[in-house]
This record gives sequence, structure tokens and C-alpha cells, in this order.
Amino acid sequence: MKVQTLSAPGVEAEAPAVAIPRPARSNINFLESLSVAVNALRANKIRSILTMLGIIIGVGAVIAMIALGQGARKAVEDSISALGTNLLMINPGSARQGMVRLGAGSSIRLNEDDLKAIQTKVTGIQAIAPELSRFGQLKYDNKNWNARVVGTTPDYEFVRNARLEKGTFFTRQDDALRQRVAMVGPTVVENLFEPEEDPVGKQIKINNISFAVIGVLKAKGQQGWMNQDDIVVIPLQTAQKRLLGLDFFTNINVQVADISLMEQVSMDIEQVLRRSHRLTGQEENDFSIRNQSDIMATRTETAKTLTYLLASVAFVSLMVGGIGIMNIMLVSVTERTREIGVRRALGARKRDVLAQFLTEAITLSLVGGIIGIGLGVGATILMSKLAGWSTLISSGSILLAFIFSATVGIFFGLYPAKKAASLNPIEALRYE
Repeated sequence: MKVQTLSAPGVEAEAPAVAIPRPARSNINFLESLSVAVNALRANKIRSILTMLGIIIGVGAVIAMIALGQGARKAVEDSISALGTNLLMINPGSARQGMVRLGAGSSIRLNEDDLKAIQTKVTGIQAIAPELSRFGQLKYDNKNWNARVVGTTPDYEFVRNARLEKGTFFTRQDDALRQRVAMVGPTVVENLFEPEEDPVGKQIKINNISFAVIGVLKAKGQQGWMNQDDIVVIPLQTAQKRLLGLDFFTNINVQVADISLMEQVSMDIEQVLRRSHRLTGQEENDFSIRNQSDIMATRTETAKTLTYLLASVAFVSLMVGGIGIMNIMLVSVTERTREIGVRRALGARKRDVLAQFLTEAITLSLVGGIIGIGLGVGATILMSKLAGWSTLISSGSILLAFIFSATVGIFFGLYPAKKAASLNPIEALRYE
């Protein structure tokens, strides 16, 4: 049965209530946010490029500075390793007479007795090579050159890592017979011989005494103020008896069997030399022992500090780039206030707006980071080729710079994104 609704005469019946549907909440996924972000950035290309510029320079500077610092560190390690491994260097001098400290070349000498005492009384030594070093005048045909002449034993090859580019090393028999044979460094070859000339087999004069060149040493490069390639190596007995007329050593090089024994061997050598030189408990050593591991650790630590310093300066520029992103995003929020209001009215949630603006900031930062990586690698290669600086690009530094650029985008984009998400929809729609 139909139920009829009656109304009083002259009074209209009320229409039944109709439910007005509310806008459905939109769920904006990441790909949609990314697409909108890219379109927003493309709409303002110049502003987007200028915004990314700080990130580009920052990331490029981080990679270039870290590469420069790591290259300096590796150069130090290679330079010290070229001296030899597990090396202890014993030098004469360093004694005090009154208030004056004697240096190397003073009246204190290291001699054969010291060498034999170390060889017989100290354990843990793998090889030992004494040196007698003086500068000498070299001559070949009409060319002259002044270089360091080192008289030593065949163990020098292993103790001081003196590898040969060509030829052979002299033997113990050559040393015993005082043969006039020599091995020359690359700098000597460059200054005495023609570019295509093979030095091996040629006769050179050292202080007007003829020597046969039997080998060419591999390049080692600069070590502090000393060019390790500007050298001539001859047998020790030849240097002492035939060339220089000296019976002492400039220094003694000791190769320790294992790096863990360095400190103990150094202490044992000190005790042996103190007894050999008849030093009492109150007297200072008239010799010095340099530990190569300590030298390497000190210089490597210095290079590491330099790396951190350079990277810190670069990170500051990256932070400045992040501040630039935040400023531009705040301007963008102001310009797009009405757009935000429309999106909120259509059902976008606060987190959707937050995600949208945060995605834009991160996109700016990541694109800038990718371009900055290319810039940093290119700058590093230029520094290496044009300036001749030692550089080392590592995947770790590239990854660090990329992650940091993304972090900068999140950190400096979060505040503008939160500000956009917190806008009142009604007020945003009224914004002119």
C-alpha cells in the first residue's frame, strides 16, 4: 500500500534530504608526485637551474677535494714505500756537546764494527745495507752532471726497494773485488745520455774515475727535498777504497723481518750501539734511529687531516646550496598557495601536499647531485693532467656526495613542504 504524504493547504511539502557526496580522498603515489614535481620544475627552468647550481658546485667540490686529499695521501704512502718496507734508518750524530746538538756528518761515525755488532747481536733482521753517500761529478762524452753517489752492498736492492728498469745489480763478488760498476737513476740518464740511447754498457766517469754502467734504476720520484732518481749506486768497497777514500758509513739501513718487530728491533739496535760506542746511562745517544712506519703514520695522518679539511670546506658549499633550495621552495609555496587550496578542496590530504613539495626538493637536489658528480670527476681529471697534482677518485667519495646531496634535499625541503601542507584550504582558495 502506498503511503501518501499530506500537507496542509498552501504549504509545500519538504523535499526529502539528499546526501551531497564529499570529494573522495585522493591517494597520490610516488610516481604521480614525481611527475608533478618534474612538470613544476620544467615550468620554471631558469629558476630550477639556478637553484641546482649550489648543489652542483657543492657536490663537484666535495668529489674534487676528497680526490685531491686522497691523492696526496697515496702519494705520501707510495713515496715512503719506495724507500723500502719495514725499514729502520740509523744515522750518526744527534749527540749533545754542551747545549749544541751534533747532526749527521759530525765527528761521530758509524763504522764496520757497528755494522758487525748489529748483524751478530740483534735478531729479527731480514737484511742490512750500509751506505756511504757523497755528491760526485759525472761525465759522459761532452755532458756533465752532479748527482748523489751511493756506495752500498747488494742487499740495498731489497732493503731500499731499488728495482731495475734494465740491466743487472752488482754482486757480492763485484763488491769484494772493488769493481768499477754502477747503476744510474732516471734523472742521471736524462741528463747524461741522449733520449734514445741505452746507458747499459756505456762508460761514465765519476770524479774522473771510469765506471761501467750495468743497470738503470726504476723511477721513484721525489722524497721530501731529495730526488730519489738523481742517484748513482756503486759497490761499497769500490766507494770506500777507490773513489772516496773513506772507511765509515753515512747511514745503515735495516730491514726488519716483520712489522710487528719494528719497535723491539729498534730498541735492541739502540742498546747494541750504546755498548759499541761506550755510552753510559746518563749520556745521550750519538746516533739516531728513524722508524719508517712512524714516518709513514705521521705523514699519512697529516694527509688524512688535509683530506678532511678540504672535504669540510666543500660540504659547506653544499650546505649553502641546500639553503638555496629551501629559499626557492618557500617562494614556490607562496606562489602556489591557491593551487594548494584547490588540491586540498578536491580531497588531497596534508601528507599528499607534503610529499609533493618534498619530492620537488629532493628531485632538485638529486639532479643537481648527478650533474655535480660529472663536474667533480671532470675537475679532478683536469687537476691531474694540467696541474700535475696527485688525485684519486674513489667510488666511496662519489657515493658519499650523492647521498649527502639527497639528504640536503630532504633536510632543506622539509620545512617548505610542512608549511605547504599546513595551509588552511579555505584561506588558500581565497589567496590572491
